[in-house]
Amino acid sequence: MPLVSVQNLRTWFPVLGGIFRHKTGEIKAVDDVSFDIEPGQTVGLVGESGSGKTTVGRTILKLTPATSGRVLYDGRDILPLGEAEFRPLRKDLQMIFQDPFGSLNPRMTIHAILAEPLEIHFPEMTKDERRERVAELLRLVGLPADAMGRYPHEFSGGQRQRIGIARALAVKPKFIVCDEPVSALDVSVQAQIVNLLQDLQEQLGIAYLFIAHDLAVVKHVSDHVVVMHRGKIVESAPSDAIYGDPQHDYTKKLLSAVPRLAA
Repeated sequence: MPLVSVQNLRTWFPVLGGIFRHKTGEIKAVDDVSFDIEPGQTVGLVGESGSGKTTVGRTILKLTPATSGRVLYDGRDILPLGEAEFRPLRKDLQMIFQDPFGSLNPRMTIHAILAEPLEIHFPEMTKDERRERVAELLRLVGLPADAMGRYPHEFSGGQRQRIGIARALAVKPKFIVCDEPVSALDVSVQAQIVNLLQDLQEQLGIAYLFIAHDLAVVKHVSDHVVVMHRGKIVESAPSDAIYGDPQHDYTKKLLSAVPRLAA
């Protein structure tokens, strides 16, 4: 059984117009999208800006309401669940955000940022246990334990993204949506973060939905690649097949735009 199964997912947004803001149409951000993610697998979701890929990730995690379709987690459709029913599953399904600058509260210490999800999902933990877990999380992402007393502005972009990854890992998830996790970082740092995500997957057995517009990055992390264009899937295949023998013209166009080093 897949860990996550997305079935005929639609997420449409109303277009409002006129003085009284009547609905005049719909933006079909996600239109009949289906794919599966196995335990411990990475599925790359690629497409240009506006293709709907981030909306897919947010809809899977119930951060954006779906218009129709199903998202099965461990065989259970989570979309109809109310907040109280879904809360116990929230810790299994986490997200790493694109912007390492805007996704961390500048007024909170790193300890407070990483301890907050522990307080919510593991209220039985003592203060000392939480502090020990925070130190462990920092070690996991390659930061010193004494970083917990500092604030986000004291870290570089790559270090802040490591903190964002640590926050996602805090509650021991089984599935993480990585929403363009390296696109806001310097090229020199991108490989470090990608390698870290792969190492963590190997250690912890997490499944990823890796959202990106850069096919060069996706090639290195994904077992399977799903290509989106204007809200729809145009191609879905194992990574080797996508890069070795793309079938759709749009996929070929994306691949032709990937920079190649001169011989």
